[in-house]
Amino acid sequence: MRPFVYESPSTPQQAVSRGSANSAFIAGGTTLIDLMKLEVMKPSRVVDLNPLELRGIDMLEDGLRIGALEKMSDVARHPQVAANYPVISQALLQSASAQIRNMASIGGNLLQRTRCGYFRDVNTPCNKREPGSGCPAIEGENRMHAILGTSESCVATHPSDLAVALVALDASIRLQNGTDERLIKLDDFYLLPGDTPDRENRLQPGELITEVRVPMLPWARKSAYLKIRDRESYEFALSSAALALDLDGDRIRDARIAVGGVGTRPWNLPKVREALLGKPLNQETFAAAARFAIEGAYPLTQNGFKIDLVQRTIVRALKDLGEVA
Repeated sequence: MRPFVYESPSTPQQAVSRGSANSAFIAGGTTLIDLMKLEVMKPSRVVDLNPLELRGIDMLEDGLRIGALEKMSDVARHPQVAANYPVISQALLQSASAQIRNMASIGGNLLQRTRCGYFRDVNTPCNKREPGSGCPAIEGENRMHAILGTSESCVATHPSDLAVALVALDASIRLQNGTDERLIKLDDFYLLPGDTPDRENRLQPGELITEVRVPMLPWARKSAYLKIRDRESYEFALSSAALALDLDGDRIRDARIAVGGVGTRPWNLPKVREALLGKPLNQETFAAAARFAIEGAYPLTQNGFKIDLVQRTIVRALKDLGEVA
């Protein structure tokens, strides 16, 4: 790890004023410290956000508000979250390990970097780390990589389970830059790699995530997160599905659905949603709708199994939630 300057501002305005292209914000540090040790990230200044008042978990008239510095574990077990948005609680509880969930912040989780091995190995090329150097994953080890939203520059999968759940629920994040604030849909926040995979989101240098806002959705009480992985704990998704169902008897009045483990960002599925509307709760409905999930998919040499897996994940999640409902 290279030497750096450590600062601990007392207000968001002070924190933003210390932010730059050569600085990094730290909360739980569960991603940043690892990448600094590997010299994947080499900030000259580290700005500690923990003294800031960016906390709170509140059910308001217009929905749920979560402070960006809240710990993953605290949000996952909060009674209002578990009761009103179980998909969020489940996505968090299936993330990382209990120890990491006790340290990692909500804002940090949404900004975590890809777990692509080539990105984390400074001895190999990586367009995310060094633009223009190449993407060896395209022809190399790519079993865990994306089949949706890829480009010739990058095929890395987005790692956050929480982000998939929040995208499904049409959540937004509040960003602060000095005295200026803006609210942006999380689905619009993440960028496709295209020719600039080093730019992963719309966050500006020095800008902070201050809170997450999830709109009021009473039928989100019937929601769930299903994660398919190689082992039951401390493992990233091969495929996952976050969904919520609004039912009228045995028919689907409305739905929300997004998938993870298969896209270069959390992958919203409006066409799957449309295919479910007004349809009966049965295997035929689920399978027909799930086929829309793979539109535009581009499998690589080792991850073609995800074409079938993501559809099966959606069908199973719908079946399980329909039975619970």
